[in-house]
Amino acid sequence: MTTLDADLAARMASIVLGHVRKEYPHKLDQVLLGDEDLAPPRVLHPIFFGSFDWHSCVHGWWTLLTVRRLFPEIREAQAIADLASDSFTREKVGGELAFLERPLSRGFERPYGMAWLLYLHLEATRHEEGWAAKLEPLARTFAERLRDYLQVLTYPIRVGTHFNTAFALVLALEWAEQFDSDLAELIRNRSLHWFAADRDCQAWEPGGDEFLSSALIEAMCMARAHEADFATWFVRFLPSMVQRQPATLFEPAIVSDRSDGKIAHLDGVNLSRAWCWRSIGRLLPERKRAIANAAADEHLAAAMPHIAGDYMGEHWLASFALLALLCE
Repeated sequence: MTTLDADLAARMASIVLGHVRKEYPHKLDQVLLGDEDLAPPRVLHPIFFGSFDWHSCVHGWWTLLTVRRLFPEIREAQAIADLASDSFTREKVGGELAFLERPLSRGFERPYGMAWLLYLHLEATRHEEGWAAKLEPLARTFAERLRDYLQVLTYPIRVGTHFNTAFALVLALEWAEQFDSDLAELIRNRSLHWFAADRDCQAWEPGGDEFLSSALIEAMCMARAHEADFATWFVRFLPSMVQRQPATLFEPAIVSDRSDGKIAHLDGVNLSRAWCWRSIGRLLPERKRAIANAAADEHLAAAMPHIAGDYMGEHWLASFALLALLCE
């Protein structure tokens, strides 16, 4: 079983330090209103211009700060601190905010990147260098945008990609419980409204380019938002879990081409399933907990050898590996 220790933390930090300020290749997310809107990533996004795309850079920074806090003795810890102090400045945060003020930016990174920014800010509060105070205006802006979005979203988005509603709720709830009680209550209410009546999940997954289990991330959302009632809900949601059914949730995804950015997502589905199974397992009776933990270990073993090697996975997979490993 893979465990998080100083050696693995150092390797993950080294991977992320290698791309968090790597500007190209880069996939921008913007609506152009004219030629003047075209600019290099480092101009548009003074902090989050690396890691192939904005949201991957955000959760790359979350990975760096998290391993630095947990393993301050690793050689990379000082490099992380120096880079963070150079990146998380009021001026650069102002540049990120300026991008959000552009016309037609309402849906920028909604909801995936929004939630990851909140999660990064939450992690920053666990450090003494003042990074959290610098990032807070950006976090508050995204929290308001997420609140507005949840109030107009009629139906949850269940696909296993960046648009997934439940994944964003999981990350955002942890931030909101500390910084915005009204948002936390909205998340609990919306998750109950959308998911409480779900029964006998068929788990037709994964899709060919998904990195989340739509079934398990929904279950994890309910576990986080409604822990006291989760075990009862879960019996109805996956009634045949003891028989390891639906079988798709217990079989690691096969990745045929790790140089293809979309197909490489499937390494992520294995890591995110490991995260979900470990998190859910804590709230289940002993027999089911053992099944969940075994499934988590199998999925983690399938993906961990591939968190580096090809940039299509390397620019983001360490973050999802860390999510799973933190649930040990």
